[in-house]
Amino acid sequence: MEIQKNFKELLKSLKTHKVVFVIVGMVSCLLLSCQQQTTPTKPKSTDKDKIFLTLDFKQGKALRYKFVSSRDITIKYNPEDAPLSTDGTASKSSESLEIVVAYTPVKVDPYGLTTINATCESVLVKRSDGSQTDAVKYLEGKKYSFTVKASGQIENNSQLNELLKQAGEKAFTAGTGSERTKEQDMLGDYIATQWFLWDSISSIPKAAQGVRIGHSWQSKLSVPTPMVSRLARNVTYKLDKTSQNQKDGLVLIISSFSKADSVPESWPVPYSGRFMVKGKFGLLGGYKLLDIAGHGEELFNVDSGCAEQYSQQYQLKLQASVMGLSVNPEIVIEQNLTMKIIE
Repeated sequence: MEIQKNFKELLKSLKTHKVVFVIVGMVSCLLLSCQQQTTPTKPKSTDKDKIFLTLDFKQGKALRYKFVSSRDITIKYNPEDAPLSTDGTASKSSESLEIVVAYTPVKVDPYGLTTINATCESVLVKRSDGSQTDAVKYLEGKKYSFTVKASGQIENNSQLNELLKQAGEKAFTAGTGSERTKEQDMLGDYIATQWFLWDSISSIPKAAQGVRIGHSWQSKLSVPTPMVSRLARNVTYKLDKTSQNQKDGLVLIISSFSKADSVPESWPVPYSGRFMVKGKFGLLGGYKLLDIAGHGEELFNVDSGCAEQYSQQYQLKLQASVMGLSVNPEIVIEQNLTMKIIE
């Protein structure tokens, strides 16, 4: 009997606690609901604001581009150096190179290496002295292949490198060894437009993760000059914004240039050995880079995966010397490089 009594009291106690548990549970749910409504939650990280700058080739579909490199050259002399100049104070000249190159993907691998067949369709050289002869014209009609990643990084440019060396030999007149004489050429301008085709996107660190508006990164570009030199410029790229008043898919990459202290050894050199240089740049030598400053803009089509156009402008200042004389003229070069896709 005592056991039954205790059991009934236990059931009664459990029923009472059950009510308490239900009430406590309801209060807890209400408190939790209020907390969820009043406490802001952090938004989840998404890739919607990231832009992926990658190349998207269509097998067999050629892309044709026109490249123009032009410069105005001023050699400034001191008054006492007047006999070295044509007008007593300065020597001015200009030159330009215009080329059209077609790139045809023959083996496309979006996850590996794509093989491109390139054809230099036309070459036009102009100089203020009226001369149009130039070793770079050797490349007109020439074909070469290279491989490139979707990131824009060129993996194998050996065929172009060989063609540049062949063209370099065309820059020399009769003579052997140190008696060779080199004419002025614009092979360095061809290198500047072709060797660094997609530098703006291939130099992005961790490009597979995408970039946001305002993101910036660094690289190096070559500096073509009318004299024999090997110079580089630092470049800072920035994904500025989506291009306004342009067709969909275009983004704007802006750039700024400054003096670089070193040149990568992997960059091509079209000639080698000892030789003399013809013309005013044969008289000058001992070039010292003083400064480089300028800027550029590029339109990249994210939808089609190709660069549509760019423009680069910078001023280059150097100091030169004249063998056997205490003369140090300053050379100022106003350089313009442009590229535009031909529809």
